[in-house]
Amino acid sequence: MAPDPHTVARAADGPWNLDALTTRLAELSGWRGPEEIGWTAAALVGRWRRRPRLAPERLVAEIAELLAERPGLRVRPDVPEPRWRWPVTPWSDLDALALGLDLRVGELDWFADPGGWLTRAPEGPLHHYRRRWTTSCAGAPRLLESPAPRLQELQRRVGRKVLAAIPVHDAAHGYVRGRSPHTLAAAHAGTPLVVRLDLEGFFAHVTGERVAGLLRTAGYPAAVAAALAGLLVTTTPRAVLRGAPPAVAPTGWEPRRRLLDRLAAPHLPQGAPTSPVTANLLTHRLDRRLAGLASAVGASYGRYADDLVFSGATLPALGLIALVTTIAEEEGFRVRRDKTRVLPAHRRQVVTGLVVNTRPAVARREYDALRALLHNCAQTGPAAQNHDAHPAFREHLLGRIAWVGTGRPAREARLRALFAAIPW
Repeated sequence: MAPDPHTVARAADGPWNLDALTTRLAELSGWRGPEEIGWTAAALVGRWRRRPRLAPERLVAEIAELLAERPGLRVRPDVPEPRWRWPVTPWSDLDALALGLDLRVGELDWFADPGGWLTRAPEGPLHHYRRRWTTSCAGAPRLLESPAPRLQELQRRVGRKVLAAIPVHDAAHGYVRGRSPHTLAAAHAGTPLVVRLDLEGFFAHVTGERVAGLLRTAGYPAAVAAALAGLLVTTTPRAVLRGAPPAVAPTGWEPRRRLLDRLAAPHLPQGAPTSPVTANLLTHRLDRRLAGLASAVGASYGRYADDLVFSGATLPALGLIALVTTIAEEEGFRVRRDKTRVLPAHRRQVVTGLVVNTRPAVARREYDALRALLHNCAQTGPAAQNHDAHPAFREHLLGRIAWVGTGRPAREARLRALFAAIPW
């Protein structure tokens, strides 16, 4: 059993940082192990950015509340050895996990934030994310949550050591090695009918519990799965939620409310390097069910992130849309009805930004616009044409050329010839 709150409160007197607190707490007796000391130090720093100036009784009461939230830090010795389902890195307890991620004592809990301390702390350097509201093309609010460099590196390690070993469904084309928007578009090119649907708040619908469930399925003990999930998800502070931009149209207020509700709970952050692949893994069952539905009606199915695409000769479009909506809800997602499109062959069929009536290609209008931009850059210089102030305008143009030239080598050659004439 850990020292009582009065003893911990006395140890709080001194330099207020993680290392100093850990050293002073380690001098106390009664700890069950170094993980408990590290957890307590991280909890105190997470609760107060500076040494608290509270009355002794109030400080003791708040420390007691923090200690009551302390999770079980060690796997019980009577728990059987894990059974690994995929070739993930086998961390069987929290000590092994911290060592595998090259973390010091207490740092694992600091980054995983199991008690949700950072959602209560004021915005500042203690927070692991930098958050910024933007607006989508349709006018819906969108929150970008970018992890700080240290957490981002931890997430990349988890991606390499864990997530990369778990298979995704064959229908997934986004954020999968060897697949792209072009591979999805090519799979649906030249078909009589294309049905396109969109999932609402894709990353926000993937909860922390679902991520932990995936990791438990992989074989990790519950405590390890919870810590790993804590590194991959976040809870948006209320102060940030209050700053959300208003909905543009009256019909947008309800989706906005649903988004804020999702962000207020543990969710995948849009901006973390591991969020796309984690979302892919958590949609495996959805992909499997929708692929089975497509097969039953003689159609093809594919998904790029939150875009669902069906194509075939004689699709029962309305019935298909109703079934997809129901299946998505059963799997914890929601279809955006306002973005559902039924595209017969006599209309322009667009999949992931590519026209697929015959073979995948960008619209002629986009090609013409880029060709005109490159011509103007050659005539007046690139600086005069960089109207959006891209910090790497040269690379931006090369990326657009690669995109517009996808599947059209003659187009790409003409665009590259224009690019070569630009006086950089």
